[in-house]
Amino acid sequence: MMMVLLLSRASNAADPYQPARDRLVETRIKTAGVTNIKVLDSMRRTPRHEFMPRSLWPRAYYDMALPIGEAQTISSPFIVASMTEALDPQPTDKVLEIGTGSGYQAAVLSPLVKDVYSIEIVRELGEKAAATLARLDYGNVSTRIGDGFLGWRDAAPFDKIIVTCSPESVPQPLVDQLAEGGTMIIPVGQRYQQTLFKLVKKDGQLIREALRPTLFVPMTGAAEDKRKVLPDPSNPVAVNGDFEVMPEGDEAKLLEFVPGWYYGRQVTQIEASDAPSGKQFARFQNETPGRNSHLLQGIAINGTEVSQLRLSGSVRTSEIRKGPTSDAMPSIAVTFYDSKRRDLGTYFLGPFRGTRGWREQSKLLRVPITTSEAILRVGLFGATGTADFDAVVLEKVER
Repeated sequence: MMMVLLLSRASNAADPYQPARDRLVETRIKTAGVTNIKVLDSMRRTPRHEFMPRSLWPRAYYDMALPIGEAQTISSPFIVASMTEALDPQPTDKVLEIGTGSGYQAAVLSPLVKDVYSIEIVRELGEKAAATLARLDYGNVSTRIGDGFLGWRDAAPFDKIIVTCSPESVPQPLVDQLAEGGTMIIPVGQRYQQTLFKLVKKDGQLIREALRPTLFVPMTGAAEDKRKVLPDPSNPVAVNGDFEVMPEGDEAKLLEFVPGWYYGRQVTQIEASDAPSGKQFARFQNETPGRNSHLLQGIAINGTEVSQLRLSGSVRTSEIRKGPTSDAMPSIAVTFYDSKRRDLGTYFLGPFRGTRGWREQSKLLRVPITTSEAILRVGLFGATGTADFDAVVLEKVER
């Protein structure tokens, strides 16, 4: 019945966003590696715009995270699709989601499984998500306001658990509530240095598989109280900006895994004697106009303590051609956000054009006083050709 309802809504010819969802799946999600047909179909049919403020509807089908209030975000469509695929949802599954947020992830899961149980610690978000899910007829989704660290004991055990916020380590209550043979998808790590893991419970123990570096909002409540490593927003720095640190262990098996960075697309660490800093640099290559080729990194910044930053880096380009949008050119960019995840502005080094050898670029940035974090971006951003980057540095400038 739920599948029929979902198909009926999605096939409504009056839905002006269906073409945008189709383009999103074809040009952003499939090209980034998601292949599960049922997951792709659910992404095509789930009205993401309904799960965010109306002011953001024009950006609803961009592959990007967006603020939904209460310092929380709705994850990018690719990461939602990727996590859903990794979960391997089955029609008989009972799934626990930690971090309801807007309700979008639960909506994507709804037609793929038997039942979804979703917990949100922020009451305002949880109540709004519950109302949206009910309005859109996602009848097999149950929601609760509470601390996701503790799970949902009354409904356990769960065949699958998906966590859309990041603790520093895996909460034991979730391990206890995962059925034997069950799967958990969870981002784990420091506030801005996280890895998404697939965990399978076997003989009461977890077998880990690293999937990709990522960046999620922190799991609050008990998980935050247990956090041992905290960022220093008074001294923001870029991690592994010279690309000398290589992945180790399971992470070394992953494509496009650059330590310190996340959401790597079409990027390789290259060892060469002519690297401007150390022995390695990052190479971005793209042949399809508009396709993503980049790295991202989150950084904590307190705008009341840091008024200026210097952004610098070395770049080399070969046969660069502009992509389909006005900003689809190689660059190094920093976007500032306030504590509610509102965009405070983006500053660029670049764009870089044509074919040129290594050159160093630098710019002084004024930090908005309400800044609480930033996203550092490096890459082609939809342009075609090859761009090499090295010695990417973000450093505080004293007054």
